[in-house]
Amino acid sequence: MLPLQQFRDFIEQQQLFTEGNRILLAVSGGKDSVLMLHLFKAIGVDVGVAHCNFNLRADEAQRDEHFVALLAGNLGLPFYVTHFETKKYAHQHKISTQMAARELRYTWFEEIRSAEGYDYIALAQHQNDAVETVLINLVRGTGISGLHGILPKRDKLIRPLLFLNRQEVNEIVAKNNIDFVEDSSNLSTHYTRNKLRLQVVPHLQEINPDLEKTFAENMARFAEIETFLNLEVQKLQARILNERADGVYIDLKEIAALNPQKLLLYELLKPFGFSENVVEEILGSLKALSGTHFFSSSHQAIINRSDLVIVKKDTAIVANQFIHPETACITFTDHEIAMAFSSEVKFDLDANKAFVNAGKLIYPLVLRNWQNGDKFIPLGMRNAKKVSDYFIDEKVPLHLKSTTPILVNGNGEIVWIVGMRQDNRYKLTPATKKVAIFELKIK
Repeated sequence: MLPLQQFRDFIEQQQLFTEGNRILLAVSGGKDSVLMLHLFKAIGVDVGVAHCNFNLRADEAQRDEHFVALLAGNLGLPFYVTHFETKKYAHQHKISTQMAARELRYTWFEEIRSAEGYDYIALAQHQNDAVETVLINLVRGTGISGLHGILPKRDKLIRPLLFLNRQEVNEIVAKNNIDFVEDSSNLSTHYTRNKLRLQVVPHLQEINPDLEKTFAENMARFAEIETFLNLEVQKLQARILNERADGVYIDLKEIAALNPQKLLLYELLKPFGFSENVVEEILGSLKALSGTHFFSSSHQAIINRSDLVIVKKDTAIVANQFIHPETACITFTDHEIAMAFSSEVKFDLDANKAFVNAGKLIYPLVLRNWQNGDKFIPLGMRNAKKVSDYFIDEKVPLHLKSTTPILVNGNGEIVWIVGMRQDNRYKLTPATKKVAIFELKIK
C-alpha cells in the first residue's frame, strides 16, 4: 500500500498547499518522481506532469520522455515537455552541465506553472537528497542557510517526499509494483552528488545507521536558527540602517559595536550583494580614510567620515551628455533635468532650479561628472573656488561628489552644480533678455 496518510500528514504539517490548489509535478521517470505522481493521484489533487529532456543521454533520454508521456496519458493528466540544448547552454554561460540543467529546468517549470495556472511546483526530493545537499554545501563552504539543506517549501517550490528516505522509496515502489525508468547517469561518479551518494554516505551510515533521521533533525534545528537570525537582523536593520534619498547609511560606531561582528555585518550587507571577503575588507578598514570604496556586483560601499554609505553602482556615473537649444529633457540614473525658456526675467530660490542668462550659453552644453580641477564662481561671490573645496565646505558626502552632475557651458565654464549652486557668471541681470530654466526632478 502507498503511505497516503503519512503523505497527507506531511503536506498538512509543512503547509505545502491547501485544498483546491493545482500542483505541477516535475517527473523525470525515476523512482522518486513516479512515486510522487502516484501519491498525488491517489489523494485526488489536481495535478499536471512536466518533463525535461536535457538531450544528454541520447536514446535513454528519448525513452524517459516516452515513458513519462505514456504514464501521464494513462492517468489522464496534462503533460508538458520541453527539450534543452544543455551542453550548449553550459558552454555559453560558462557553467557546469549540472548547473545549466538546474537553471533551465527551474526557469521552464516556473513558465509552465504561471502560464497554465498551477499554484506550486512539486519536486520529488527525499531525505537522502537533503543529506547530500548539506554535504555538498559543507564541502564548498556555506553559511547557516546551507546547513538546513532542502526546505519542504520555498516560494512556489514544494518537496512533499522529504518524509521518506531512499530505502523507504525503494521499498514502496517494489511493494506496489510501480513501473519506472532507471537513469544510468545516477551510477556515474563524474558528478559531485553521485560521488557523495555512492562513496561517502555509505561510510557515514556505517557510523550512524539512522543518518537520514539525524540529518533531518539537525536541518530542522538549523532552519530554526536561521529564522531566529533573520528576525534579529531585521531588528538590527530597523535600528542602524538609515535610508536616505542618496543611499543607505550605517554609522561606523554601530558597525564596530556589532557582536558577532562579521556575521551580523554580512547579513546586513547581503541584500546589497557584498561577499564575505568584502565584508572582511570593510571590517579591516573601519578606521581608513574617507573615500575608501568597496564593491559588489550591484552596489558600492564608501567610508564617508563617520558612516558606511551604500549606493547602487548605476548611480555612480553620469556619462557626458550634450544639451542643445531644442533639448526639453535629459535623463540620467533616476533623475532628469528639464529645460525651458522664458522671456520673463525672474527666479525662485530653489536649489533644484537654475535660472540662467540664456544669452551667455554656448551650445552644446555638457552634463558630466565633477572632475579634479573644476572651478566655478558660486552665485553671489566674485572669486573662483574649486568645486572640491565647495563640496568640503558644504559637507557633501563623498559618494555624492562623484555622482553630482555638473552643467558645463560650451566654453568650458561651469554653469550649475546641479541641485546645489549656480555659477555667478550666468546669473540674471537687468540686461538679461531671455532666461534658460533648468529644473532637477526625480523620475
